[in-house]
Amino acid sequence: MSASAATGVFMLSLSAIPVTYVFNHLAAQQHFWTSIAVAALILLLVALSARILVKRKAPRDPLFYVYAVFGFTSVVNLITGLEQDGVIDGFMAHYLREGEPYLNTAHGHMLCYWDGSVHYLMYLVMVAAIAWEESYRAIGLYWVGSMMMSMVVFVPGNTVGKYGARLCPAFFLSILYTCLPVWAGCRIYHQPSENHHYPAKIALDCPAELCRLYTQFQEPYLKDPAAYPKIQMLVYLFYSVPYFAVALYGLVVPGCSWMADVTLVHAGGLAQAQFSHIGASLHARTAYVYRVPEDAKILFLALNIAYGALPQLLAYRCIQRPEFFIKTKADEKAE
Repeated sequence: MSASAATGVFMLSLSAIPVTYVFNHLAAQQHFWTSIAVAALILLLVALSARILVKRKAPRDPLFYVYAVFGFTSVVNLITGLEQDGVIDGFMAHYLREGEPYLNTAHGHMLCYWDGSVHYLMYLVMVAAIAWEESYRAIGLYWVGSMMMSMVVFVPGNTVGKYGARLCPAFFLSILYTCLPVWAGCRIYHQPSENHHYPAKIALDCPAELCRLYTQFQEPYLKDPAAYPKIQMLVYLFYSVPYFAVALYGLVVPGCSWMADVTLVHAGGLAQAQFSHIGASLHARTAYVYRVPEDAKILFLALNIAYGALPQLLAYRCIQRPEFFIKTKADEKAE
């Protein structure tokens, strides 16, 4: 499969610009169930178009089509974010009003920008890697972590937050965004590792006064009724805390070959989560009483940027110098 297939996917994703404009104006004149059916048909046509692009030589990896469709939806999300900011108009107004009103929240806004920028670049890189028959295991695991983190917070937040009573049929499209990354993650994980050589050497409400003061004066966003920040803290508790315990073990005991993979997934999740959390905490769509106070911004940014950056540095360390985490032949024989 030639590089032209990757270029074709890129051009296919840009077709989201005229498609969303036409869809927005036609959907305003139709019953919403009809609009949902048309949206599902558009995604199917995108997948079929991706198949036509590689008709002469189909890719060995079926995730090529997944990334092609998700690349298209990433551009849709970028358009959504730009329309929410008033940069453009007439592309997603009807859908935001009738389909997924929870995207109008600060968290939903940041999610759109993350998917429309970072995830979009990942899709293009992974599509190009498939086209050139190269490995994309590392970036794939990073993407899985980012996608799963976003969905684990976004989907429950939509149902238990203030928009829970306004769920529309479009909400169930989120199930697709939850199931496909799980399947993709399994396939990516079982791809051959890039390191084959053997080295020569081997928070919900807390009664504590400190927590109360922190949420009151530093991060009042944690009490936002949209529920996303509370769920994010719960995910950190049950996702990051176990990871840190496992990572400490992996950094002390040589030969933990799983360390690089787990670190990539965690780094991807934390990058997405902190981008959304920091952005939503400062965003104008968050009610003023829940935004970070001006006099607390420096400490807030220092703590949250550090919390998001450290996993990225650890992932970089594990990928660039993997010798400590690779089992020696003696270790494998002992097992």
